[in-house]
Formats: sequence, C-alpha cells, structure tokens
Amino acid sequence: MNPYDTRFADPSSYHDRRSDLAVAPIVAPPVPMPAVNTYAAAYPPVPPTPIQSQGWPMALNGRDLIGIAQTGSGKTLSYLLPGLVHVGAQPRLEQGDGPIVLILAPTRELAVQIQEESTKFGSYSRTRSTCVYGGAPKGPQIRDLRRGVEIVIATPGRLIDLLEAGHTNLRRVTYLVLDEADRMLDMGFEPQIRKIVAQIRPDRQTLYWSATWPREVEALARQFLQNPYKVTIGSPDLKANHSIQQIVEVISDHEKYPRLSKLLSDLMDGSRILIFFQTKKDCDKITRQLRMDGWPALSIHGDKAQAERDYVLAEFKSGKSSIMAATDVAARGLDVKDIKCVINYDFPTTLEDYIHRIGRTGRAGASGTAFTFFTHANAKFSRNLVKILREAGQVVNPALESMSKSASLMGGGNFRSRGRGGFGNRGHMSGSNSFPLGGRRPY
Repeated sequence: MNPYDTRFADPSSYHDRRSDLAVAPIVAPPVPMPAVNTYAAAYPPVPPTPIQSQGWPMALNGRDLIGIAQTGSGKTLSYLLPGLVHVGAQPRLEQGDGPIVLILAPTRELAVQIQEESTKFGSYSRTRSTCVYGGAPKGPQIRDLRRGVEIVIATPGRLIDLLEAGHTNLRRVTYLVLDEADRMLDMGFEPQIRKIVAQIRPDRQTLYWSATWPREVEALARQFLQNPYKVTIGSPDLKANHSIQQIVEVISDHEKYPRLSKLLSDLMDGSRILIFFQTKKDCDKITRQLRMDGWPALSIHGDKAQAERDYVLAEFKSGKSSIMAATDVAARGLDVKDIKCVINYDFPTTLEDYIHRIGRTGRAGASGTAFTFFTHANAKFSRNLVKILREAGQVVNPALESMSKSASLMGGGNFRSRGRGGFGNRGHMSGSNSFPLGGRRPY
C-alpha cells in the first residue's frame, strides 16, 4: 500500500482528550492523539463522537484496529472517513479491478445505511461505492461492480455469490472492515467471513468493530488482525445506553395487546414508535390488528420482499407511518432519527438483542424510552436484566425483582443463544401492510 498522511489532529488544541472522553486504556502503543475535527481530512466539519475522536487517527495510522462501542456511538464514520482517505492514497482502479475498501455487515438494513453515508461523504472526493446484499436483484449490483467502485459494502452471503460467479474480485482490497462482528457470528456467518478474508491480501489493514466482546469474537479477531490498536468506549460488558429510560412491565400474554393500545394512546404525538416482535407471524398479526383499530402501523421482517421493506422503512423515516412493527431483522443497523420510543412486545432470545433493540432510541446523545413486556416465560433472563437496569440507574419493577430472585435460586439468568442463521427471502406477502385502516380504537 502507498503511504499517506496520518496526522489530521491538532495536538496543541487540547491536553489529553482521552480522559475527557472516558476512553479505556489502549493496547499497542505508541497511540496517536485523538482528533478534534475533520478539517485536515478535507471533509465538512463534523464534531467527533468519542469513538470517532480516537478511531480516526488510529485508522489513519495504517494499523489494524479493534473498536468496541455501543450502538449509536457513531462508529460508522469512525471507519468510513479513514477508508475514504485510504482510497485517495491508492493507485486508481483499472479495468477489471475489484474494490479497495470492503465493508462487511450482518444485515441488509445496516449495509444500506452504511452505503448512504458512503455516498454522502464519498461525493467530496468522487469516490464510488455500491452495496450488495441478498433479497435484491443481482443485475444492478453486478453492473456497479463491473463499472468499478472503490468501496463495496456487502452482506457475506451475497458477496460470496458474486465472487464465485466471477463478477468481482478482492485482489485490490487493502482496507477491510467487519462491522458488528458479534452480530455476524450470532447469525452463523463465520464460515462465510473466513472464506472472504482468505481471498484478501495478508498485508491489508483490518478494522474490527463490535458492540460486545465475548470470547468467540475475540478469538476471531486474533486470527484476522496483526498487532492492533484496541479502543473501548465505556465498558465492553453488556450494558444499555444511559440516555434511555427503561420500563419493564411484568404481564401475561393476554394482557399485551390491551397494554400496547393504551401505550400508543398515551404516546402518539406524531413521533416515531418502533415495536419489536419475536416471530414474523405475530409481527404481521399485531400489525393487522393495529391497522384495524386505526393505528398507522406497517411491518417489516425477513420474509417481506425487499421492495416492500424499502417502502416501509421510507414511510417510517419520513414520518408518514409513525408506527413500525419489526422482528430482529431491524434491531441492528437501523438508523432512524428521532425514534421516541421502542416497545418490546416480546422479549428477545438474548440480552444482547435486548440492548440493541432499545438502542434504536436515545441515539447520538438524545433521550428515549423503551417499554418491555416481560412474562413468566422470560424468567430465565430476569436476573441479568435486573443487572442491566441497575447499571443504567433505572427503577426496577418489584415484580421483576421478585422473579429474578426466584430465577437465581433455580440457577437461571445466564442464557445466550448462538449460531442463528440468516434471514429468509421467500418473498411471502402477509398482507399486513395493505390491511385497510379502521376507525375503532379501544382506548
């Protein structure tokens, strides 16, 4: 790789930003000083978040980097802006060349949102990018790759399909990003990741991003990275964003819908509300019921066609539909501004997913509220959920407290699922989003 300038922070403008930003001790000295602006990188002024302030100069130093930060911390720009600088320092693409920067993401939604940021900031340097993911036609993606793009954002499965068909190659990749590595391992993508990385030159620069740091995520990092910097914003332990008010209600299954209706009556003021369900069936079922009762709800999950998913997200982002029902397909990577409230109609199968669900509100320093319906079937999560609530300074529901003590006596509370597969793409249309709005609301 060609050398390029790595100094874009002004050390005379501060004494030691690390202590101000609560940045944990960093591995592999010497460590570059934090950035305070983006002027020297030739981008519009962007006030850096803590992870950006530390991550930008580390990435621009050309070294591998491990970044651990909670959702909503601004990590996308932490690797994207240095990636754009990296592209500018490399020889121009020639006919038949693959990308210079490869960003792997676990879901279509996250990949699309990274692409939006790449297009926005890449326009200043005329850097081309494309996004390849399953559930969408391959034709436009293949055309972009054949024309030549400096940056490819991809989900692992679709990228392997395109590589095996000879539509692109990874010979020019010198800057590799694995975003939400913990989520990709959760979804069972480790074999695909290994297959992709094996096709990339060993002297690449690798940036490895994760919200949590379990042993399996650390083990993969040790194999892919060489002498990396490691920066942690906050604690690597599982914890919630302190800007989010968490309200856990212990109720029965048959109480859920009446309580949801009452919450919507209390909360609806035109702000966006995101409701999470554990199954696609319930997601569609409750969406139909909400629409029948006059609530402007739309649903999104892995069995929806990509065009419908794009439509639902656009309606939700614009505020035309202020209620979106979703399964965990939207739990990570969904970056919609001003989500007032998250409602967990069903508790997820892992506490990690709980953290990432509620993290859709309270982003970028804003405040938010998360309501969670918790049943006795979820008792095994109660002990660790109480720990998360207390760490965030939240009021613990006495019923949940009592349940957690019972779970402790039973030896529960330390459950984690692994190896879930990717999302389906059968194109099944439930009809929930086309169900006509009714006029009867029970509250």
